[in-house]
Amino acid sequence: MREDDLEEADRIMRLAFGTFIGLPDPMSFAGDADYVYTRYRADPPAALVAEIDGKIAGSNFALHWGSVGVFGPLTVHPDFWDKGVARLLLEGTMDVFAKWQVSHAGLFTFAQSSKHVHLYQKFGFWPRFLTSIMSKPVDKNQSAARMIRYSQLAAAEKEQTVKACKALTGTIYDGLDLKTEIYSVDKQALGDTILIYDNDNADSLAGFAVCHCGPGTEAGSGNCYVKFGAAAPGQDSAGERFEHLLDGCESFAGSQGLSRIIAGVNTGRHDAYKRMIARKFRTDIQGVAMHRPDEPGYNRKDVYLMDDWR
Repeated sequence: MREDDLEEADRIMRLAFGTFIGLPDPMSFAGDADYVYTRYRADPPAALVAEIDGKIAGSNFALHWGSVGVFGPLTVHPDFWDKGVARLLLEGTMDVFAKWQVSHAGLFTFAQSSKHVHLYQKFGFWPRFLTSIMSKPVDKNQSAARMIRYSQLAAAEKEQTVKACKALTGTIYDGLDLKTEIYSVDKQALGDTILIYDNDNADSLAGFAVCHCGPGTEAGSGNCYVKFGAAAPGQDSAGERFEHLLDGCESFAGSQGLSRIIAGVNTGRHDAYKRMIARKFRTDIQGVAMHRPDEPGYNRKDVYLMDDWR
């Protein structure tokens, strides 16, 4: 993908999803949220297009999370559905994953669509637990949570923080690393990364969340979207840390004047899912997580983590 492909790739993405889900105006899909420009600028070599007669027919975006690879949105112009374009994009994406040497790969797709599930199975992806994309109104009366914002750190502190985030996620799944997302949000001014610490100890990172805010990001107007958030594991404390991280995300959203917080959670992380329900998060979209290989990865009961493989 090139910079001059972005406008058409964005148009096709909205048209494809809007048509698939049956919107009266397919181009209204996602409103003023963005999934094309920001993902391209985060990692241009990981953004792919398929062309027919010199014109873009579809696109896909690979996300490099250390030992984990995620892709999407994969979209094809409706005129070229069922003509092998998605297969070509997937072949290119698998080449990217091979170059990165990821040990686990995943995607989010429509659970009700046997066509999509069957396509991804051909590439070794298998459906496991559902993922709920959840949201709730921001509580304007909530007390400010103790947290630190990545954007407010000095340059040297930022590098140490990225290393600490990698160490935290590495205890959840070996090699899991969100530095690309942290850097992207900071460089593109898409929102911020929220950091919480055990007992206000700056040497003990308890959790972090990469958040997009408002229009032109993956959040959209009025929204704080948690692209990824994780609490440090620990048999007796992980759940409590997760609660503190949710407090931090909501407090941050309120400080930005946003009215809604959005986050995804795989139902394989059962207690994290239950805690979000208890906090009045409600499911807006539900899909199935597909994994390669057919293993849980970090979607386990002992993991307190929010993410979204769309």
